[in-house]
Amino acid sequence: MKVVLKELTKIFPSRDKKDKTEVVAVDNFNIEIPDGKLVGLLGPSGCGKSTALNLICGLEKPTKGQIFFGDDDVTELPPEERGVGMVFQNYALFPHMTVEQNIMFPLGNLKGEKKLTKEEMKAKALESAKLVQIENLMARKPKEMSGGQQQRVAIARALVKRPKILLLDEPLSNLDARLRLQTREEIRRIQRETGITTIFVTHDQEEAMSISDLIVVMKSGVIHQVGRPQEVYDKPVDLFVAKFLGTPAINVFKGIIRNGGLYIDDSKVLDVPDKAMVGGIERATDGMEVFVGIRPEGFILDENGPLTCRLDRVEVMGRDISVVSYNDAATDAGTVCVRSIISAENDVDESKSDIRFSLKPAKVHIFETDSENVLVY
Repeated sequence: MKVVLKELTKIFPSRDKKDKTEVVAVDNFNIEIPDGKLVGLLGPSGCGKSTALNLICGLEKPTKGQIFFGDDDVTELPPEERGVGMVFQNYALFPHMTVEQNIMFPLGNLKGEKKLTKEEMKAKALESAKLVQIENLMARKPKEMSGGQQQRVAIARALVKRPKILLLDEPLSNLDARLRLQTREEIRRIQRETGITTIFVTHDQEEAMSISDLIVVMKSGVIHQVGRPQEVYDKPVDLFVAKFLGTPAINVFKGIIRNGGLYIDDSKVLDVPDKAMVGGIERATDGMEVFVGIRPEGFILDENGPLTCRLDRVEVMGRDISVVSYNDAATDAGTVCVRSIISAENDVDESKSDIRFSLKPAKVHIFETDSENVLVY
């Protein structure tokens, strides 16, 4: 089931008695989520991800805009009639009920022709439990289970009615690192097996990029970019997206374009064209002050390289080496520390005070300083 959001907006009134400014949590969303895909809503805390999810499932009413499931307008439908399954951040399990009873709970609210016998409900609960591999825990209560097991119960409960849409609101945030990795792989497996369109909210970019078919990068209620994870990483539309995606984070320098060259700290590091598209408008680039984003893997150790940094330390990570250095040109951009990832086959002379790099052009992104939009050549 595809999900289409048209000009979806949610505005909350101010709770501050002195400042009556309204809060725009979701601002003019226009997006189509394809049928059967797993889509990650990604952004920093407070960017409107959970509000968008609550609008889709019907827990919040939009200030304006429409929500379509397939060709059906569900904007005014109550949550129970939308055919969605919701998994909350805190799981929201009933502590006095067993796993089986928790999973069966949504089925007990069915009425009319959809009403099931107790045996039918038990069979469906067992089917959902098998899907998340907890069929041997049906007699336990939540307090007798680990966080990862409780998470699976919550997912099984959301799946038991075979929803058209599955919504997950930061479902891994309460788990430790190992369980997070295991559970996100399980979520991906379950989504592929069921084929249910799934929307996954997270502020963890590694989670979103590892399991999503598409990611939607948000900030302050606004969609900045939608695309396949690798595509968004390789071709960010603006500085915010570039900085939000990637571990370690992208390195940002202050630079200038002049005479067909990109300069950092008075050193020409790349050749660039004299014209570029910025925000859909062709601009002359000569004399343009820019931010230069360089991915950590975009550095090449080169004794004659144009970019010189002050060497601080080398961190060995096995197959790779992380080189931590500093460059004065980065100060105005708000970034002083430069982190580069190079192959462990390189021999870094730590006795030297400076280290020099050449750059991989595909890993360098140039942004206009005012709009922070990327320059597209």
